[in-house]
This record gives sequence, structure tokens and C-alpha cells, in this order.
Amino acid sequence: MSKKALSEEEKFLYLDKDFINSPVAQADWAAKKLVWVPSEKNGFDAASIQEEHGEDVLVVLADNAKKVTINKDDIQRMNPPKFSKVEDMAELTHLNEASVLHNLRERYFSGLIYTYSGLFCVVVNPYKMLPIYSEKIIEMYKGKKRHEVPPHIYSISDNAYRNMMQNREDQSILCTGESGAGKTENTKKVIQYLAVVASSTKGKKDTSAGELEKQLLQANPILEAFGNAKTIKNDNSSRFGKFIRINFDVTGYIVGANIETYLLEKSRCIRQAKTERAFHIFYYMVAGVKGKLQEDLLLEGFNKYRFLMEGHVQVPGNQDDDMYEETMEAMSIMGFTDEERTDILKVVSSVLQLGNIEFKKERNQEQATMPDNTAAQKWCHLQSVNIIDFTKAMLTPRIKVGREVVQKAQTKEQADFSVEALAKAMYERLFRWILSRVNRALDKTKRQGASFLGILDIAGFEIFEDNSFEQLCINYTNERLQQLFNHTMFILEQEEYQREGIEWNFIDFGLDLQPCIELIERPNNPPGILALLDEECWFPKATDVSFVEKLTNTQGNHTKFSKPKQLKEKTLFSVLHYAGKVDYNAAAWLTKNMDPLNDNVTTLLSNSSNPFISELWRDGDRVVGLDTMAKMSDSSMPSATKTKKGMFRTVGQLYKESLTKLMTTLHNTQPNFVRCIIPNHEKRAGKLDANLVLEQLRCNGVLEGIRICRQGFPNRIMFQEFRQRYEILAASSIPKGFMDGKQACCLMMNHLDLDPNLFRIGQSKVFFRTGVLAQLEEERDLKITVIIIAFQSQARGFLARKAFAKRQQQLTAMKVIQRNCAAYLKLRNWQWWRLFTKVKPLLQVTRQEEEMGAKEDELKRVQEAAQRYEVELKDISLKQTQLVDERNQLQEQLQAETELYAEAEEMRVRLSSKKQELEEILHEMEARLEEEEDRSILLHEEKKKMSSQIQDLEEHLEEEEDARQKLQLEKVTCEGKVKKLEDDILIMDDQNMKLQKERKMLEERSADLSSNLAEEEEKSKNLTKLKNKHESMISELEVRLKKEEKGRQELDKAKRKLEAESNDMQEQLADLHAQIAELKAQLAKKEEELQNALARLEDEAAQKNNALKKIRELEGHISDLQEDVESERAARNKAEKMKRDLGEELEALKSELEDTLDSTATQQELRAKREQEVTVLKRAMEEEGRNHEAQVQEMRQKHTQAFEELTEQLEQSKRVKSNLEKAKQGLEKETSELHIEIRSLAQSKQDGENKRKKLEGQLVDLQSRFTEGERQKAELTERVSKFTVELESVTNLLNEAEGKNNKLSKDVASLTSQVHDSQELLAEETRQKLQFSTKLRQMEDDRNSLQEQLDEESEAKRNVERHVSTLNIQLSDFKKKVEEMSGNVEQLEENKKRLQRDLEASNTQYEEKAAAYDKMEKTKHRLQQELEDVLMDLDSQRQVVSNLEKKQKKFDQMLAEEKMISSKYADERDRAEAEAREKETKALSLARALEESQDGREELERINRTLKAEMEDLVSSKDDVGKSVHELEKSKRGLDAQVEEMKTQLEELEDELQAAEDAKLRLEVNMQAMKAQFERDLLGRDEQGEDKKRQLIKQVREMETELEDERKQKTIMAAAKKKMEGDLKDLEDQIETSNKGRDEAIKQLRKIQAQMKDYQRELDDARAGREDVLATAKESERKAKSLEAELMQMQEDLASAERGKKQAEAERDELADELSSNTSGKSALADEKRRLEAKISQLEEELEEEQGNMEMINDRLRKSTQQVDQLTNELQSERTTSQKNESARQQMERQNKELKAKLQEMENQVKSKFKSSITALEAKVAQLEEQLEQESRDKQNTAKAVRQKEKKLKDVLIQVEDERKQAEQYKDQADKSNSRVKQLKRQLEESEEESQRITAARRKLQRELEEATEANDAMTREVNTLKNKLRRGNEPSFSTTPRRTGGGGRRTMIDSGDAGEDDGDMGGDYNGTKGE
Repeated sequence: MSKKALSEEEKFLYLDKDFINSPVAQADWAAKKLVWVPSEKNGFDAASIQEEHGEDVLVVLADNAKKVTINKDDIQRMNPPKFSKVEDMAELTHLNEASVLHNLRERYFSGLIYTYSGLFCVVVNPYKMLPIYSEKIIEMYKGKKRHEVPPHIYSISDNAYRNMMQNREDQSILCTGESGAGKTENTKKVIQYLAVVASSTKGKKDTSAGELEKQLLQANPILEAFGNAKTIKNDNSSRFGKFIRINFDVTGYIVGANIETYLLEKSRCIRQAKTERAFHIFYYMVAGVKGKLQEDLLLEGFNKYRFLMEGHVQVPGNQDDDMYEETMEAMSIMGFTDEERTDILKVVSSVLQLGNIEFKKERNQEQATMPDNTAAQKWCHLQSVNIIDFTKAMLTPRIKVGREVVQKAQTKEQADFSVEALAKAMYERLFRWILSRVNRALDKTKRQGASFLGILDIAGFEIFEDNSFEQLCINYTNERLQQLFNHTMFILEQEEYQREGIEWNFIDFGLDLQPCIELIERPNNPPGILALLDEECWFPKATDVSFVEKLTNTQGNHTKFSKPKQLKEKTLFSVLHYAGKVDYNAAAWLTKNMDPLNDNVTTLLSNSSNPFISELWRDGDRVVGLDTMAKMSDSSMPSATKTKKGMFRTVGQLYKESLTKLMTTLHNTQPNFVRCIIPNHEKRAGKLDANLVLEQLRCNGVLEGIRICRQGFPNRIMFQEFRQRYEILAASSIPKGFMDGKQACCLMMNHLDLDPNLFRIGQSKVFFRTGVLAQLEEERDLKITVIIIAFQSQARGFLARKAFAKRQQQLTAMKVIQRNCAAYLKLRNWQWWRLFTKVKPLLQVTRQEEEMGAKEDELKRVQEAAQRYEVELKDISLKQTQLVDERNQLQEQLQAETELYAEAEEMRVRLSSKKQELEEILHEMEARLEEEEDRSILLHEEKKKMSSQIQDLEEHLEEEEDARQKLQLEKVTCEGKVKKLEDDILIMDDQNMKLQKERKMLEERSADLSSNLAEEEEKSKNLTKLKNKHESMISELEVRLKKEEKGRQELDKAKRKLEAESNDMQEQLADLHAQIAELKAQLAKKEEELQNALARLEDEAAQKNNALKKIRELEGHISDLQEDVESERAARNKAEKMKRDLGEELEALKSELEDTLDSTATQQELRAKREQEVTVLKRAMEEEGRNHEAQVQEMRQKHTQAFEELTEQLEQSKRVKSNLEKAKQGLEKETSELHIEIRSLAQSKQDGENKRKKLEGQLVDLQSRFTEGERQKAELTERVSKFTVELESVTNLLNEAEGKNNKLSKDVASLTSQVHDSQELLAEETRQKLQFSTKLRQMEDDRNSLQEQLDEESEAKRNVERHVSTLNIQLSDFKKKVEEMSGNVEQLEENKKRLQRDLEASNTQYEEKAAAYDKMEKTKHRLQQELEDVLMDLDSQRQVVSNLEKKQKKFDQMLAEEKMISSKYADERDRAEAEAREKETKALSLARALEESQDGREELERINRTLKAEMEDLVSSKDDVGKSVHELEKSKRGLDAQVEEMKTQLEELEDELQAAEDAKLRLEVNMQAMKAQFERDLLGRDEQGEDKKRQLIKQVREMETELEDERKQKTIMAAAKKKMEGDLKDLEDQIETSNKGRDEAIKQLRKIQAQMKDYQRELDDARAGREDVLATAKESERKAKSLEAELMQMQEDLASAERGKKQAEAERDELADELSSNTSGKSALADEKRRLEAKISQLEEELEEEQGNMEMINDRLRKSTQQVDQLTNELQSERTTSQKNESARQQMERQNKELKAKLQEMENQVKSKFKSSITALEAKVAQLEEQLEQESRDKQNTAKAVRQKEKKLKDVLIQVEDERKQAEQYKDQADKSNSRVKQLKRQLEESEEESQRITAARRKLQRELEEATEANDAMTREVNTLKNKLRRGNEPSFSTTPRRTGGGGRRTMIDSGDAGEDDGDMGGDYNGTKGE
């Protein structure tokens, strides 16, 4: 900043640096040795060191000059004033708590609330509005880097936005802090800034974008209304954490947003602390809702609601009604409808109404009651729920105990708990719905987000007095976030150090927090806190105490876990977080983790008539219900859960999952950290509580980040700045003249003799450890003081000598004066003297001497002036010659630049040629694409040919399949229908039995109900309870009735289906009359049973209806009785009131009588009368009571009599109905039988004819198929003859199976006379054959799979045995070494235990000296930190060395060529970086020379002005000197003209160079555009090629489908034609031929099947063998490499362990010697103890680190294998080309930068020509010429390298294309082989199916022929019998109508007897077995 006054806004952003740069403060700091000392009030106070006495230091406080003695370890160093109010606290040279606190305090008091601390941006709440959030400030921060502007949240936001746009990497901003620290406000500012930046940078083309930004800003008021509340610390505290994800498109425009929330504090809606409020929406609603909406929501005053505990607590500065309007307006902007808003307010109002529901306890019972249900009615009205169901669910909910559902009475505590849980759940679900609705509104745009920026607003680390489950979740979250910060800081530090070329052992500090995180989240081995909590929730009878006990048992030895020694409660335990030790109280953790609810109420809400409420509770089945509460123990709330449909999830599990999702999101982003700090709890501006701020810094991780900084080199300073500031310390070491900054810094460091571990010199900076810069500042101050003292001594000496000379002159003058005075006194009275004095003035001789002296003086002056002018003339002439030389040099440089420009033109021409070559390549690629398309067309044609062949084969197969299927379907359908009928009949029987049982159960239950009613009516007090129970039972009965009605409907449907199927079966099976009669009998029986069952069902339904009617009547009667009872109660109450009144009167009279005992006799008479009246009244009361009891008994008797009468009536009605139904069924049976006979006889003829025609066609088809099968068989035997040897076992099995089939067929042929036996054998044979064929196929498939598995396992076993044989020896050696190591470790542990015993003994000896021990502890802590730093450095160095060695070995073997290429690129990069550094140094030196030249020019101008003035003076004089002056003026004018000409030439040169640069930039832009266009064209052509391929594939598929359709039509037509051409004679001939050729066909089919299976297996084995060989080869290579790496790592680990062992043994011996020698003395013992503890900790750390190293080695092995695979894939085609293109582009950029640097150098040279020293400039010009020559050579070399790389690029492209061609050829071959294999498989399957079909068809035909012959015989016999019956005449047992129908039927049978013989016999075949 300049010295101009700061504006009002800038005062709160910029720092006033007057105090920093003031020398007074610097001198004060250096003189007083200022330090920080601890203070209870201010945290730390400033003090100056006076004296040091060993460990104690005497300091003087700066505030009150008080002297205090403090231990040296408590003192913290103070930074120099240079670092006061620094913007980034990481720059502090002393990084300690006091310096951080002081810096924040000073900036806060100055109005600077934002401060950087490394990666953190620390924000201190100002508690007032600051003018730093205006649009002007936004514009100021827009597009600026972090170091260019002061700290601000806008800077963080802008950097995140710019990084997202430039790097295309997702960003995140993490805002954490305590409540009231300003997290939400800063989040708002981030959103505000992004909304402005993302919209203002893009124009106003899209109006929806503006709406989206407005909605994004309006989402905050909604979330604040429902999620924020007033707390003690904050008036608008967010009671939930949120992650706002803002999506941006490629151009940086906001396209959407998404908000996720965490840990809503839902308990705030039911209870709050004093002066706190519930969520804002409750108060907004009550204050803001007016009119009709207020009536609809049933709202009341603030004090009417129990959940609003403090009533109306007003927030200062806010009006609730105005905020309500603002919230509603925000909802309307977000797109909430009016209905949705009213529904939301209804839910909020219902939450308040739940608080007003009161439960009371009954007098003698624990059961809860609800005496006043007005609040419940209001709640039910708002939620659209039945009040009766709600009261039942709350007071007597239904609970599932085992398999039964029981009603359980709730206690008052349980009811209150369920109400509060319901209120919390309702509000939480509403909040989640609102959030999803907001997200839906924000994600409505259709554009896809290219990247996003996330803002996390979550509570910071919390340590309270009572820490519960919520604090554990928050602290767990902050542990993960701190780990993320440590990890990102480690990555940035690593990148910085690698960029600067600094060797440093990188330590991932994120691993420091891993033990604590694993303690909380580890799932098993051993389980962590959350896993154990979930485990306890699964167990019944588990409590919070058992959870803590299990936790201490499993995690008791964990380093981050501890149990308090003095236990106040059993539920306490402690966790050691990074911010400190936190004591947790596990009370009610199981309940909080399960979050139980009353599932009866949730089901009510899910079934609500309001769709909004039902949507909120649609997942109500996932809650933890009351059945879990029933299983809990008495000492705890619900602790055992049973998953409900697999949906139960605990709160801990859900939060852990959401946190892991959040952390993965954050890990995939670049994080930015903001830490908000609350300065005081009083909400006062300008006040800062030091201890509070320190605690927050510790919790927020700021101090943790500083600790990490201390491990490295936090202080960085540029070379120039370091040299400028500290060159005074090493002035003699740096020679005069120009020197590179790095070399100068190295010389300075060598001269300063600093420890090399304290600093590192990078490429542009010097890195220092903490405190080094302060040490250098002190040395600089000392040096400056020495110089100033020397200067002051010289000045004082000069002044003293001058004063001494003056005094001497004064002394001589005094002597002269005295002498002259004495002479004058002598001469004054002498007369001659008087005469001399009077005469002397009159003489002129004396005056001539004076004039001569004056003239001589003038002469001297003129001569001096002339000499001076001569010298100036010589200087000007020399300058003129110098300028001429410089002009010549500039002309030469111009020529060189023109040559460079020509070379650039050549480069452009080369690039254009390269572009042409790339275009040629593109054309070649297009030609290849066309060739590939031609190939694809040829392949499609081949495919069509193959498909045509396949179609021919399929046509034959389909013809045979159709015939076989038709024959088989007819038989299977008949058999299936019969079986279905039988199964259905059995099912109906079972259902009837079940219904009878249910009826009995219902009767028993009705009896129980009646008995219960009779018993419960005796109790007048429990009538209301009995009514509720009856209502519940009635509802259950209604549910059961509904179920039974559904069952009845299903039975009716089944009945209809069965009737339809029975009709069909009767029509089909009506061929033979005898069998029809038998089936009639059976069907009649079964139909009777069915009708009986239906009748029973109807009876039961009628009974149920009657029972329902009676139940209703009984309910009416019960209501009447209740009314009577209530009237009797009223009368009884009146009588009791009268009784009480009379008793009161009696007592009054008694008192009066007692007072007047001694009165008159009349009073005694009155008392006697009154006593008589009392007795009369008592008798009347007793009589009334007896009458009432008698009436009650009469009512009971009437009720029982009425109930018995109703039951009798029910039974009578049932009997009557059953009789009627039986009669009806009998009539219906007779009519149905007659109709069935007529239909069956009419249709039998038609069926027979149809079947005959079908059989004829089928026989023709079978004959043609048989011939085709023989031809195919011959062809297949020729193909498959090679593979007959290997599968003899399978053929044997087939032969055996066929032998069995032959035996069965012979048995069938021999037993044709016995029809029933033959039918059974045939059915069994077909079933067995089908089963056997399926089993055969399964066995073959299993055998093939087993064979393949055996081959694979044998090959894998061989490989493993080889590896095992090679590794067993090594493993045995390693085991021996490990055993030795374990022995050594045991020895070390014993030594450790012995040392611990010694330490305990020493501790017991020195317990009395506690103060000294505390001091030693502090010193020990300091030394331990130093030791930890050293050990960390050593360990990291070891790890780095080992990792580098391993990586080197691996990559030397696998990536030698890639290493060569990378080394070349690295060399080129190093050269370029070296050139850049040299040019930077040259630029700096030239800049300095320019400044010096400018200074010289100004001096020359000043001299010129003085000369002009003097020349004008001299011209005025008429002396000879004027001529010379005129000549000088002429020469000066000439020189000025030359200078102006040179200036014009320089300007012209600059313009030409600028034009050249512009042309070059245009060329680069054009090249990039051409590159992008080329890539786009390639992608477009690839996509077009893929689209063409897809279209061709679709066309092929469509053609295939059309071919299949045509094929099917052809087969259908051929089959129909063949059926029509068939004849009976051909059928008989074909049957005979088929019987003969059947055996031959079977044998041939066996051979074909075996051969085809062998062929298929061979193909599969060959393909699997090839794939297995490839896979095993790859796996063996990987295993070999991994095993070699593991061997190397094991050897290295063993060597390091042996070294550690030796070191540990040596240190143990040393420690033992030191212990034995140094047993006396306080200081000696302290030193020994410190050393022992440090070394013990070192040993423990080394052991742990070795274990960690083993795990790290395993992880790195896996990672290295993955990395190797990735590298091998990435280092193929595309990476090489992209890298070469990028290197070419970088070279062009470097050349551009070099040209720019050269331009700057030329300008600097031109400007520096006015310097006084000509020789220095000539030397610099020579150096520049040499550098130009070197650069020209380098440029030529780079051009050659570019050409070579272009050649390599072409070669790589050719290789990539060849590989692609080969890959495509391999793909084509693989597709062809797959298609061939599929074709062979299909042919095999088709041949097998054809053989099976042929055999089955032949057998069926044979059977059908036999059956047809038998049917003909049977029909002839039946015809004869019918004729005989007709001749005999009519019989009397038949009526007229049946005779006519029967006769008609018989006539039709006689007429059609010949035609239907075949089918009739078949019908008998089908049902013969059942008929018997």
C-alpha cells in the first residue's frame, strides 16, 4: 500500500505497516530480549529476560514492570516486530501458541478478522457488521491470487472457483467451529460470492440461471427457519451440519445445487435450556399465522405449549412475524405450493400439540391413562388419524410376542417417552422432506454439471462437562476432517519441496490420527466403539453399563482409550483425541443409537388420509418398534432389536455411512479450510478471551497444523529478499560484480556456519526451520548495532578533534591578543606611534597590495573553471564514442534477432508440414475405416450364407418337432388334467378340514367371549375397558371375516375352473360307455364332496353373517345396559351425595347436641327424633343398594338368556340350510349327468375323425424326417469320427440305458393283451426315460465342468508347487530369522519390564520432590519433541531409501525403455529450468543495472542543467572562454540529437519485436485450434463408424427374425399339406417300416450323440485351455514379481530389524551402565530418567514402526502391482503422443519466454548506457553476446531434438495402428470361432432332440395302434350290447325323457361306431387305470 489514506472499507482489510517498519519497535525488541510468559488472564504476557539461573529465569513483565521467576520451559520466544500482525501465521519464525494468539489478538483489535495459518483461514467473529462484503469488495477480489490481496473469505472462494475452472478439479470449502463462531454466515458469504461471480462472468443469456442463483440464495432462509435456533452462545445457531454442493458447467455457470445434512439436533423441539429457543419455525408460525389459517392449524399462544418451555423468547433485532413472511416468500421462490406449505405448518403445529398430551397414572396400577384428550384430538385432526386408534396405540399398543400379537398396557413413563420420540421423529422426517424438496428445486436444470464446489458447514470439535453420543459423532467427524487437512498439507508440502528440489523425508501426518479413528470406527479385530455399540443393540438384556464394560475389555489396551480411575459412574470412559482427552458418558447410548418409536402410531400415520403425512411415513416399517422395547431389561430402554424385514439400521451405522460418503467426496476434491473462532461468550465486539481462543485453536486443529509445520521448513524467503536483508552478515564472502542468487545464498550460508539441518536451498527460495530467522534477525541487529557504534565513534572522534583544534586556535589567538594588548599598552603613549597611525591611512601603497590579492584570486577561479570544463569535454567525448560502440552492438543484436525471427518462420513452416502429415494420416485412417467397413460387409454376407444353411437345417428340425409336440401334448394334457382334478380334490378336502377347524375355533372363541362378557359385566368399574376390548376383538373378527370372504371367493373361482375342466375332461373321456359310467360314479362322489364343502362354506358364511348381526344386537344391548348402568351410577352418586350431606348434618347436630347436653328435655327428644330419622335413611340407602344389585343381576340373566337363544337360532338355521342345499345338489347332479352324456356321445365321433387325420399326417412327417435324419447322420459321422475314442464310458452308459429301454419295450409288446398294465408300464417308461435323459445331460455337463476344473486345478497346482518349492527354502530361512527376532523381542520386553521396575522404584524414591519432578517433566517434554523430530527424520529417511530401492529394482526390470525416455525428458526439463533460472537472474541483474542507469541518467541531467546555467553565465561575459562554451553547446546538441535518434530506433525495434511476438502468439493459437479440430473430427468419425456398425447389426437381426418367421410359415404349410395327403394304408405300411428301423435308428443316434458331444467338449477344452494358459502365464508372472518384491522387502525388514536390535542392545547396555553409575544426585537422576524414558519410547516406537512398516510394505506391494499395470497400459500409444506434443508446446513456450527475456535484456541494456562506469557496461555487453551465442546453439539443438521427436512420434503412431489391426484381426477370429462353436452346439442339440422325438413318436404310434385295435374290439362289443338292449324294449326304471336322450345317444354311437373306434380305445387307455 502507498502512503495515501486508507478508505473506510480498506481499514478492515489492509494492515498499517508503520508500526512494523518502525525502528523504535525493532530496537526495543532487540534490547529487552522480549519473550512470552504464561498468564491466567491474558494467556501469555510479554516480558524481558533479566537473569538466568540454571533452569529458572528472572523476567520483568512489560505491563507492570513486575519481576517474576519462571522455568525456562514455560517461556516461549517472541517474534521480531517485522512479523507483527502478519497475514499468514505460517511465516512466523517462532511458531508457538503465544505468537499465534498474539497475532490473532493484534489483528482482531485492529479490525482484521481474517488471518491465514498455512492452509487455514482463521476467522474471528467480530460481533458487529463490517463494510467488507459489498459488491466493490467482490470486484476487488475477483480473479486475484491469494498473495495479491489481504485475507478474506472471498479470496478463499475465488481461489477455489479459479482452481476448479483452470484445473477441472472439484473443490471444497470446509467451515468448522463452535456454535456462534460464524460458520453459517461465512457459508452465506461464499454462496453470495459464487452467485455473483458465476453470473457476472457469463452474461445474461439464460434467464433460468438467474432464477437458480436466486433460489440458491433463498434456500438459506428455509433451512435456517427449520434448522436454526437461539442458544446461549448464538442467536441464530445452526443445529445441524450441511454440505452444499454447487454444480457448474464447463463455462463456469451455476447449473444446480444439492444440500446434504448431518446430525440434526431433533431433541431441541421438545426441550430447551433457559434463555434458549426451539427451532425458529415454531415461533415464526405462532407469531406470523393469522386469520383462517390460524384456525385450521389450531394455533394458541406461546405459553399454551409445553414444548416451548420458556414461552416467547425474543431474538434481538428480529421480529418473528416478519421472519415468517420472509420464510414463506423464500418457499414460494423455491417452488413450494400452497398445499405443501399448509401441510408443513400442520406437521409443525402437530409437534407442538404432542407436547400438550398429558398422561396420568392410575391409583393402584402402573398403567397410564389419558384423562383429557383434547390435545390428542387436535393432533389427530391435523394428522388425519382416528382418535380411538391413536389412544389405543398410545395406551395399549399391540406387541408381537413370539408368534402371537398381544395388547400391552403402557406406563406413564413409557407413554411420555413414546410421545417425545414421536415428536422428534415427525420433525426430523419433515426436515428431511423439506431438504429433498429444496434439492429438487435446485436440480431442475437439464444441463450436466462438469464440476462442483462443495461447502461444508459442520460443528467443530467439542469438549463439554457431559459429553454424550452426539459429541462422539461430532468429534469423530472432526478427527476425519483433521486427518484430511494433515494429508493435504503433507501433499502440498511434498509438492513444494519436490518443486524446489529439496531432499526431505516426507511424513504423512494424517496417519497420526488413524489410531483414534480406528478406535471409533473399526468394524472388527477388535471392534471399535460404534461397532460394539451396534453389537450391544442386537443383544437382549444389554445395558449401557454392559456396553462400557465390553468396551473396556476389548479396547482397554488401546493407546487412545482410557478408563477414569475414580469412577463416579459406571458409564464413563475417555478417548484421547488430537485436541485433548474427552470424557464420555454412555448413558442412554443404546436408546439413542436405535432411536425407537411406537410402531402402532407409525402404521396409523402411514395409513393417514392426508397424502402428505402418508408420504412422510411411507417407510414406517423400518423403525425400531415396541416389540424390541418389550425385550429390553428393566434397567435400560430398548436395547435389543430384531431386524424388521432386513431394514433396521442404527443411527451410528447411518451416520458412519454418510460420513464415509462425505469423506470420499472431500478426498476427490481439493479442500480449502476455514476455521471460525468465537472470541467471547458475552457476544461483545472488541473483547477477546485468550484461554477460550487457545482452546478453540487446539480443537480446530490450527495448533496441530503448526505442529506439522514445525516438523519441516515453515519459513521460506526468496533469494533476492534474503540477500538484500542478510547480506550484511556475510558482506566479505560475496565478491563484487554480478552473481546468481542461489550461489550468493550458498556463500552466505557457508559464511554464517549454520547447521545444514536447519536450512535447505531450493531453486528460488531458502527454507528455514522454526526459530532460524529470529536468530538471523538477532545477529543482524547485533551487526547493525556494531556498525552504528563504529560509525558513531568515528563521528564523535571527528567532532572531538575538530573541537580540540578549535580550542588550540582559540588558545593561540588568545596569546596573540594578549601580546598585542601588551604591545598596545606599551605604544599607546608613544608619540611616534600616534604619528604613524595617523599617517598610514593616507598612503596608497597599502591599497595596491589588497587589489593585487583580489586579482590573483579571480585568476585562480577562472583557471579552475577552465580545467573543469576541459575534463567535462573529455568525459563527453568518451561518452560519445561509447554510444557509437553501443549503437553498433545494438545493430548486431538486431541482426541476430532477425535471424531468430527467420528461424521462427522456419519452425512455423515445419509445423505446417507436420499438420499436413497429420492430415495425411487422417486420410489413411479414413481409408482404413472404409476397408474395415468392406470387411464387415463381407462378414455379413458370410453370416447370411451360414444363416441360410442353418435355416435349411432348422426347417427339417421344426417339421419333426411340430409332429412330436402335437402327439406328446395331447397325451400330456389329458394326463395333466386328470392329475389336476385329483390334486384339486385333495386340496379342497384339506381346505374343508381347515375351515371346519376354524369354525370350531371360532365357536370356542365366541364361547370364551360370552364367558368373558358375563364375568366382566359383574365389574361395573371396568365396563369402559371391556367395551374397548370388545371393539378390538370385533375389529379382529371383521379382519378374519374379510380374509374368509376372500378365501371363499378364491374357492368359487377354483370351483368354476374345476367345473370347466371337468366338463372338458368328460367330453374327452366319453368315448367308452363302461369307462364313462365308472368315471361318472367317481366324479359324482367327488362333486358331492365339493358341493358339500361349498354348502358348508355357505353355511359358515351365513352363520358368520348371523353372528355379526347378533354381535351388533349384543353391542346395542350392551350399549343399552351401559346406559342403564350409567343411570344407576348417577342415581347412586346422587344417593351418595345425599348420604354425605346427611352425614354432615348429623355431625353438625351431634356437635350441637354435645354442646347442649345439660339443656332441657325437649332438646333430648329432638335428638332422639333425629337419630330415628338417620336410622330410617340408612335403611332406605341399604334397600336402594339391594335393589340396584338385584337389577344388575336381572340384567345379566337377561343378557345370558338372550345370547343362548341367539346361539340356538343360529344352529337351527344352519341345519335347515344344509338340508336344503343337499336336496338342491342332488337335483343338479342328475341334470348335469344327463347333459354330459349327450355331449360326450356327440363329440366322440368328431374327435375320432380329427385324430385319425392327424395321425396320418404325422406318420408322413415322421417318415420324411427319418430319411433326413439318416442323411444328416452320415454327414455327422464323417465329421466326428476323430473323437470316438475318449468317451467310451459315456457310450457304455447309453448302451445300458438303451438296453433297459429295449427290455421295457419288449415287455410292453408281450403284455399288449393286458391293457391296464401296459398303460402303466408305458407311462412309467416315458417318465423314466425323460428323467434319465435329463440326468444324463446333467451328468455329462457335470462331468465336463469337473474335467475342466480338474485340468485347471492340476495346472494351478503345478504352478503353485513350483513356486512353493522355490519359496519353501526361503520361507524356512525367514522363519528361523523371525524366531530369532521373536526371541530378541522377548528379551527386549523383559529388559523393558526390568527397566520399568527400576523406574517405578526411582519414582517411589522421589515422590517427595514433586516440584523438581514437574520441572524435569517439562524439560523432558521439550527434549522428547526434539527427539521425536530427529527420530521421525531418521525413520522417514529409512523408509524413503528402502522404497526407492524397491521401486528402482522393479522399474529397472520392467520399464527400462520408458526410463530412458523419461530421463531424456527430465534432462531437457532440468536444462530448461536451469535456463529459466539463469534468465531470471539475468533479468534481475539487468533490472538492477537499469535502476542504476536511471539514477546515473538523472545525475547527468542534473549536471547538464548546472552546466547550462554556467554556460549562460559565461556567454554573457566577453571572454575567450565563451568560445569554448559555444563549442561545448554545439557538441552537446549533437549528442542530444544522436540520443534521440537512438531512442527512436529503439522504439521502432520494440514495435517490430512486439509484432513478431503477436504473430508468434497467433500461430500458437491457430495450432491449438487446429489440434482441437483434428481431435474432434477423429472422435466424430469414430462415432459415425460405431453408429454404422450398430445399424448393420440391427439390420442383420431384423433379417434373421424375418427369415425365422418365413421358415415357420413354410413348415406350417408343409405340415398341413402332408396331413391332407396322408392315407390309412400308408399309415399301416409306415408303422411296419418304423418298427423295423427303430433299432437301427437308436444305434445310429447313440453314435451321433457321442461323437457330437466329443467334438463339442474338445472345442470347449481347447478354448478353455488356451484361456487358462494365458491366464496362468499372467498370474505366474505377477506372482513371481510380487514374491520377488516380498522377498526383497522381507530381507530389508530383517536387516533393519537386526540393526534395530543391535542398537537397542547397545543402548540397553549404555542405559544399564548409566543407571548403575548415576544413582546419586538430583540432577543426574533426572537426566537418567529423561534419557531412559526417551530411549524406551524410541524402542517402542521402533517396534511399532516395524510392524507398521510390514503393513505398509504389504499395502505398497498391492499398490505397486496396480501401478505397474496402470503404467504398462498408460505407456502405450496415447501417452507417448500426448507427452511429445506437450514437450513440443513447452519448448515453443520456452522459446517465446526467451525472446521476451531477450527483449527485456535489450531494453535494459539500452537504458543502462547512461551509466558512469564504461568498463562495467562493456563487460556486460560481452557477456550478453556470449549468452546470445549459447542460446542460438541451444535453440538449434532443441530444433534438432524436436525433429527427432517428430520422427519417433510417427513411428509410434505406425506401431499403434499395427497393434490395432492385429487386435481387430484377433477379434474377428474370436467371433468366427465363437459362431462356429455355437453352430456346432446347435446342431448337436438339434440332432439329440430329433432322435428323442423320433423314438418317442414311434413308440407312441405303436401304442396308439394297439390301443386303436383294442378300442375297435371294445366298441363292437358295446354296439352289440346296445343292440340287444334296444331289442329287449323299454325298462320301467327309466323315465321317458332319459330314454329318449339315451336312445338318441346310443343311435349316434351305433352310427359312428366304426368311425370312432380308434379314439374310443384311446379314451379308455387314458382313463382305464382310474376307472378301476
